[in-house]
Amino acid sequence: MPELPEVETVRRGLLPAMEGARFTKVETRRPNLRWPFPERMAERMAGTRVQALTRRAKYMIAELSSGESLIMHLGMSGSFRIEDAKGKNTPGEFHHPRSKLAAHDHVVFTMESGTEIVFNDPRRFGFMLLMPDAELRAHPLLAGLGPEPLGNAFDAAMLATACRGKRTSLKAALMDQTVVAGLGNIYVCEALHLSHLSPKRGAATLANRNGTPHPRAVALVDAIKIVLGRAIRAGGSSLRDHRQTNGDLGYFQHDFSVYDREGEPCRTTGCGGTIKRIVQQGRSTFYCPKCQK
Repeated sequence: MPELPEVETVRRGLLPAMEGARFTKVETRRPNLRWPFPERMAERMAGTRVQALTRRAKYMIAELSSGESLIMHLGMSGSFRIEDAKGKNTPGEFHHPRSKLAAHDHVVFTMESGTEIVFNDPRRFGFMLLMPDAELRAHPLLAGLGPEPLGNAFDAAMLATACRGKRTSLKAALMDQTVVAGLGNIYVCEALHLSHLSPKRGAATLANRNGTPHPRAVALVDAIKIVLGRAIRAGGSSLRDHRQTNGDLGYFQHDFSVYDREGEPCRTTGCGGTIKRIVQQGRSTFYCPKCQK
């Protein structure tokens, strides 16, 4: 599933075509994706303007001039592409052929410029929800989310407080969306490696006995921000389905230090360890037992 950097990459790719533009037509080509489309979605969106295109965790949110917001989630295989008025894809280099099956083009936004923004989702695990702005923060998908890991409010003290007293592993705590929003398996593994912390370490060890942040928490917060920043600058990761809006693959997977590198040498200078794979909560965890303690 696309993680925060992938979603942020897509959002930034959509900004020039969507933000400030008006929908002249909205077409849904099937009754549902993961869930049914909102009632009268096409009618409610046609003629409205996108006042802002934001992101919360792994959700993109289009704030509309009608006083409603459209929540969009990519699911397992969802992607957007931008086409000009003649139907041509925007420029982009492809490493592998991209599916052009019209059966997978489930939503088409036609903007006032004539640009078409197409949502393609072969597996149909993505979704779109349309609701009044006043109900947005209270929606079950958003209400319980923790802080944004790239936000100024997310710091060592906040993370230590969230993990204090927890009996779960550090990996499990970071995957908990109420602790920090938007982190997924790939970037948790990478951040733990960069901070030299074991995924099996107890989450509570990020806090001192008096509740203040341990230096481990400082190192981990710094690592999370560094890893996510690198991934966004690289255009996200390409595992199976993820592509940017111009069709390019993300390139961060070439910079993985531990993820999907079982049996390979650790890249930490002077370590000499070997990357190991374990399973935690049904998910693969990759780490170096030698330098991650």
